[in-house]
Amino acid sequence: MTLRVAVQMDPIESLEHDVDSTFALIVEARKRGYSVHYYTPANLSLLDGRVLARARSIDARMEKENYYTVGEEVILDLRQDVDIVLMRQDPPFNMEYITASHILDHLYPKTLVINDPFEVRNAPEKLLVTHFKNLVPPTLITADPEAIKEFYAQHRDVILKPLYDYGGSLVFHVDEKSDNLGSLIDMFQRFYKEAVIVQKFIPEVKTEGDKRIILIEGKPVGGFLRVPGKQEVRAGLYLGGRAEKCEMSERDLQICEAIGPELVKRGLVFAGIDVIGGFLTEINVTCPSGVQDLNMLYDECIEAKLWDAFERRYEQSADRR
Repeated sequence: MTLRVAVQMDPIESLEHDVDSTFALIVEARKRGYSVHYYTPANLSLLDGRVLARARSIDARMEKENYYTVGEEVILDLRQDVDIVLMRQDPPFNMEYITASHILDHLYPKTLVINDPFEVRNAPEKLLVTHFKNLVPPTLITADPEAIKEFYAQHRDVILKPLYDYGGSLVFHVDEKSDNLGSLIDMFQRFYKEAVIVQKFIPEVKTEGDKRIILIEGKPVGGFLRVPGKQEVRAGLYLGGRAEKCEMSERDLQICEAIGPELVKRGLVFAGIDVIGGFLTEINVTCPSGVQDLNMLYDECIEAKLWDAFERRYEQSADRR
């Protein structure tokens, strides 16, 4: 199969190419002989119903100091010139992200977008979990300072974080010894002016870590632990956490079985979930990561499994075109 692929992503030079999942997907696409162009959300336009992207072709490989080469800038008509668009820019899930998803909606049904932009827009990772209340820890989403204080008074040990940020940014642990809750509420109200998420703290994050599980078409294909460093509760690998092998527990499989059908129904082909102490804390569908970590720990090639799934989706979508 020969495919024309466009990747909506962050600037190529900003990636950590030897660990980045998007870059691994581009390398695999080129191995399969697909043509690949990339562009940033700022270079996406909707002109009289046409979806245009100011893009560059890219050739990519896992070679240090020689990761990629790019071509001259061209204007792509994403409905006419492209078969699959990968929506792979990092959050924050802000108005730029939402606007890009609305523009990509115009490609349906001619061009396949993965993950489905309509469903991504309706499934921010910290909100989607609230549809599975039996799987998540006690959780509050609000902009009401009094509601936050009442939740803290009930649980006395909580995590407070922005609702639409990512990568462990501005995650605060507030326990009984803390006297900063009021200041944190003031900070979020001043600089974010939107709801925050407050969850009961799960102490296993410090002893067992945060388990990232990758799902393809609602089925788990592997998982690994992200273990936080000393004096940290944030386990993100970009924040000093380390990746370790782990077994998939019965609880992990129960969580995947519970959420898998909903992911498939929503067209969320590629997802990464976070599990701490047997609780589901996030369902990442905007730009899931962990592909190269799984590859290195288990000698896998997750990007090949992803492209197999993308190809199947493309063949299925042919009936709509």
